Amino acid sequence: MFACIRLRPGLKALWLLAAPFVAGCNREAEPSQRPPAPPAHQRMLDVLAAEARRGASDNPFFGKATLERLHAEFGQRGAAAPWQLRLELGTEELRAGHERDGIKILADARWALQRGTIPGDAQAAVAISFQLATGWLRLAETENCCAQPTQDTCILPLRGSAIHSRREGAERAAELFVEVLRNTAPDDHWHYAARWLLNVAHMALGDHPDGVPAEHRIPAEHFAPEAPFPRLLDVAPATGLDTWGCAGGVLLEDFDGDEHLDVLASDWHPSGQLRLFRNQRDGTFAEVTERAGLFGLTGGLQLVCADYDNDGDRDVLVLRGAWSFEFGQVPNSLLQNRGDGTFTDVTFAAGLAEPALPTQTAAFLDFDRDGWLDLYVGNEHSPRQTAPSQLFRNNRDGTFTDVAAAAGVANHAYAKGVAAGDFDADGWPDLYVSNIDGPNRLYHNRGNGTFVDVAPRLGVTAPHAGFPTWFFDYDNDGALDLFAANYDTGIGHLASHLLGGSLHWEHLRVYRGDGKGGFRDVTATLGLAMPALPMGSGFGDLDNDGFPDFYLGTGDPNYYSLMPNLLFRNEGGQRFTNVTMASGTGHLQKGHGVAFADLDGDGDQDLFCVVGGAVPGDAFRNVLFENPGFGNHWLAVRLVGQESPRDGLGARLCAVVREGGHERRVYAQVGPGGSFAGSPLRVHLGLGRAEQLERLEVRWPKTGQLQVVTGLSLDRAVRVVEGQEGFTTLDLQPVPFRRK
Repeated sequence: MFACIRLRPGLKALWLLAAPFVAGCNREAEPSQRPPAPPAHQRMLDVLAAEARRGASDNPFFGKATLERLHAEFGQRGAAAPWQLRLELGTEELRAGHERDGIKILADARWALQRGTIPGDAQAAVAISFQLATGWLRLAETENCCAQPTQDTCILPLRGSAIHSRREGAERAAELFVEVLRNTAPDDHWHYAARWLLNVAHMALGDHPDGVPAEHRIPAEHFAPEAPFPRLLDVAPATGLDTWGCAGGVLLEDFDGDEHLDVLASDWHPSGQLRLFRNQRDGTFAEVTERAGLFGLTGGLQLVCADYDNDGDRDVLVLRGAWSFEFGQVPNSLLQNRGDGTFTDVTFAAGLAEPALPTQTAAFLDFDRDGWLDLYVGNEHSPRQTAPSQLFRNNRDGTFTDVAAAAGVANHAYAKGVAAGDFDADGWPDLYVSNIDGPNRLYHNRGNGTFVDVAPRLGVTAPHAGFPTWFFDYDNDGALDLFAANYDTGIGHLASHLLGGSLHWEHLRVYRGDGKGGFRDVTATLGLAMPALPMGSGFGDLDNDGFPDFYLGTGDPNYYSLMPNLLFRNEGGQRFTNVTMASGTGHLQKGHGVAFADLDGDGDQDLFCVVGGAVPGDAFRNVLFENPGFGNHWLAVRLVGQESPRDGLGARLCAVVREGGHERRVYAQVGPGGSFAGSPLRVHLGLGRAEQLERLEVRWPKTGQLQVVTGLSLDRAVRVVEGQEGFTTLDLQPVPFRRK
């Protein structure tokens, strides 16, 4: 439900302060005991500390300046303050996490409108009552879900221990949403939005659907399990990964070289500490943030992982400044892995720090096929902030040079998603850029250092208001397909869709690739023509059947955007089935960084999501949904490039198996699993009911050479080195997650 600010015992809300720190974690050393940081690293720490101090006042999402200005104006105007000012002030108090203060301001405004002591029309009354209801629903969650979190907390449909014991908040909210419904037209967006939230409020009270007036009821069938699918339980609290924070990214990757996947998560609050958790191989994760040299590295809405310096370990890029226009001129961080899971910030030395432009999306790719990873950063260009996108060519000496203008990929649009993939199979990686303010781009790599936008010609500019995007092979035919989502739907559209209403909305797109450079829109055929509001999202193969499923983390900065995150199961490449309710993954909190990975080593992918919204009052704890298993086979492959980039990024894999007496192929590409995702670069291939694994084919990205590996067994993790015969088996013993 709506996010809350009450922390469970032992956690500290330090992220609300202005100086950088480790939020809610046990420090491994006092600041005076830490060794001095290298000069370039210290320079970044100083920049981020200054940004945290500035952000405490000026940041549009976390600063107090707006609230102070509104209070000053309200104080000057007193009883004559118009409803618009009262609405803005009350809503801002809610955003700051001051529920009771916001509720009082909005309740007083409602009363003044009803008595006629301040002028206002029907629109004013609806706006005030709607936001007041939102405030009460937020308070209901703070007093219930946050105070006593359970396995059912915030999972739609609300049931069992998710039912509120402290009922005032949900009861008041329900009364006010009925008022809004009486005063809005049935085909109005706010009418549908209030109807949705009214039904959610009654779920929290435990009397849905019967407690909802019949004319406003959303039938219970819309919240019933859509198809058979096992329930995934959240094991984050027991494993030590239920950290508290706002929106952020995640990486599930082996950072210390032991082949066991660790967890790195960010918090985009200017003082939100980047946090690293080491896999203890006992079903738990231990925070090693300070030991890893990450203390003081704050902010960042998304994380990207790659071995940019070809030294055999995974480095990290932290992206900052998203949604903040001129306030978002904060440098990104390139964190060089020393090889043991400790990091040094080398951004300034690498030439990536200046100019600092707002962004949340980037992709590594070897666009010139020299064996070294280059970097494309999709910046948020707008009338308020000149921010062309950047293509950094790797100079192979630890530095980068921006060649975007010469390459023709500066974009000059508000980019929110970037994906790299060779869509026409010509051997050169291409770029898809999802823009929120105009048509999307598909930059075709000409192979001579330049690109050309072919999106209009190929019909892949939609949807408008673009956000997350990725290349994947959904139908497992060896040709890359394209996923592109939009960001202009909401809870009103969701309710209208369920009830057969008339609200117009645009759906996400899936374009089926033919492997030769052509695409066809198959969204409706796949059953995906439905409203969604995805932010963090990604794909993986939960049931190990060889066909990628995907998870959408939904929401926006508005508190009323209370809608479930969505899980879709791939039905053999023929269609996708929404299994959100059946799986128990329909979390109502805002979903950001998403990753699929086998964290417990049992052969199936688990699902991690950074959960929390855009402002202080919308924070929440992260979740890790454990995969119960489907009985299918699998193969995990860690590639080691020699001529190609060291981590094999961009390589194409094909596992050839015998299943049911017939040959079957399962395809995959080395990559992060989405544009707001952080799945491992160790590829996980689901092999279904295969009886035998005949061979693995690897197409290396630099040379284009096909390497064939034989002698493999099912249900193994292996390392394959470019140009070397055979493979090495990785000794990864399954360790069950710890449970409370």
